[in-house]
Amino acid sequence: MILKKLKLNGTRQCACGSTQSFDACCGQWLDGLAMGRHATSPEILMRSRYSAYVLGDIAYLMATWHPSTAPGELELPPTQWVSLRILHVEQSLEAGVVEFLAIYKVNGKAAKMHEVSRFSFENARWLYIDGQIAE
Repeated sequence: MILKKLKLNGTRQCACGSTQSFDACCGQWLDGLAMGRHATSPEILMRSRYSAYVLGDIAYLMATWHPSTAPGELELPPTQWVSLRILHVEQSLEAGVVEFLAIYKVNGKAAKMHEVSRFSFENARWLYIDGQIAE
């Protein structure tokens, strides 16, 4: 099932769990991608990708995925993303790691995703490489 991109009210708290509005937080990256604005850190990219999953924004997810690991096509399952908590962040000039815990529901059943994601800084932008499921 491919989800249509939903619009969030710009004054509503961002889906990524920050205390900012969607427009001030992840919205600026999702909407700004077409204008060449890119997330400025691995954590910000992780948060904006989470919001893209919440919204079903496949174009943003694909555009921020490293070409060496990106799937050819992406179809999102019917998942209700509930919350995101960033547990740990490491960043150097060229690489980053973000450990997070995401809570979601599938068919009304709650589940969690605990992942350590890797990011690379290339051509003046951060890209998601891959993630390792953590226990």
